[in-house]
Amino acid sequence: MTQGAGQGPEAERTATLRDFRVPAYVHETGPYVHSVHPGDVVPAGDEAYPEGYTPTQRDLPVINRGDTLQVPVEPAPAAAPAPQPAAGPGPLYVVGDVHGYLDELVAALQEQGLIDASGQWCAGTARLWFLGDFTDRGPDGIGVIDLVMRLSAEAAAAGGYCKALMGNHELLLLGAKRFGDTPVNSGAGTATFQAAWLLNGGQKTDMDRLQDHHLQWMARLDAVEEVDGYLLIHSDTTAYLDYGDSIEAVNDTVRETLTRNDADEVWDLFRKFTKRFSFRDEGGADAVRSLLDTYGGTRVVHGHSPIPYLLGEVGSEDGEESTGPVVEGPHIYADGLAIAMDGGVTMAGKLLVQQLPLDN
Repeated sequence: MTQGAGQGPEAERTATLRDFRVPAYVHETGPYVHSVHPGDVVPAGDEAYPEGYTPTQRDLPVINRGDTLQVPVEPAPAAAPAPQPAAGPGPLYVVGDVHGYLDELVAALQEQGLIDASGQWCAGTARLWFLGDFTDRGPDGIGVIDLVMRLSAEAAAAGGYCKALMGNHELLLLGAKRFGDTPVNSGAGTATFQAAWLLNGGQKTDMDRLQDHHLQWMARLDAVEEVDGYLLIHSDTTAYLDYGDSIEAVNDTVRETLTRNDADEVWDLFRKFTKRFSFRDEGGADAVRSLLDTYGGTRVVHGHSPIPYLLGEVGSEDGEESTGPVVEGPHIYADGLAIAMDGGVTMAGKLLVQQLPLDN
C-alpha cells in the first residue's frame, strides 16, 4: 500500500464507434447511475449514455482538435519555498488532473514554492500528492510522468515525499499499450482500449515515448490513500467499494488485476474508474459518507470531474456556447465533505495545486 519514490447471455460483438463509448454498466442500477446531467454525452435516439462515464469529444476538449481554447501561461514568479514546520511532517499539498499540461504544472508547483526556477524540489519535508490523470488531451503526458517520478526521488531525499494515485487515464494508457486493438466485451458490443484511448484524447507522441519504466510506475500506483484525515481518490464515485472494504484491500485488488493482464478485467476496472458525479446533487453527501465510513477520513479529495461540470458552467448539448470556465480554486461541496481538484485545464480552466487543510 505504501508507495516508494518510484511509484509506485453474451452480447453480440459489433464494431461501431458507439460501442466503445458505452461501458458495460449502461444497463446497471445501483449507487452509480442516477440521471443524465448537463455535460454528459447523449446520443441520438432514446438511449442515453450513463451519467457516470467519462465525457468525451464535446465534453472534454482534446488539444489540437480546434475546439479547445488555449491560454498562454506566463512563467510563474519566484516563490518562497513551502513553509517548514519545526517538527513532524511537512505541509500537505494535492494536485488535480494534469492531462499532459507540463508547463502549467511547472508554473503551479513553482507558485506554491514546491520546486525552484530550475524545476528541482525545494520544499524540504513537504508532502505532495497527485490525484491521477497525467496524460492524454494535453501535449506532454510523458514529460509530466517523468517530472513526477523525478520529484518523487528528490522529495524523498529531502525528507518529504511526492506520491501519486491511479487515474482512469493511467488505466486507459496501460490498456492501449498492452492490449491495443484486442476486442474486449464492453457489455454493449465490441470495444478496444486503442479506440477508447484515441477518443479520450490519446496523444501519439505520448505513445511513441512510452517506455517500460513508465508502464511499471503506472501499474504500481495506489488507488486510494488517507492522509491527515483526507481520503484521497481520483474519481468522484463509490465504485471503489467494489474492490475492498479497506484501503489496503482496494489497492491490492487493483494491482493484482493489472498483474493478471486480462484485457476484459482491466477494461472493467477502467470503466468503473470513469464513473463520476456520485457526490453531486441529492444523495451526494451520503455517497461521500459511504466512502469515509469504510476507508476512514473526514473529507474526500478527488479529481476526475472538472469543476466547471460540477457547477454546470458549460454549454449545453444543443450547441449553447459557454462563456468559458472560471476556476479560482478547489470546489467544496456535498455538505462540505468533498473537495474537487480538477480545475479543467483541458478546457482553458486552471491546473490546481492546493495546500491542505482548507480554511472552509
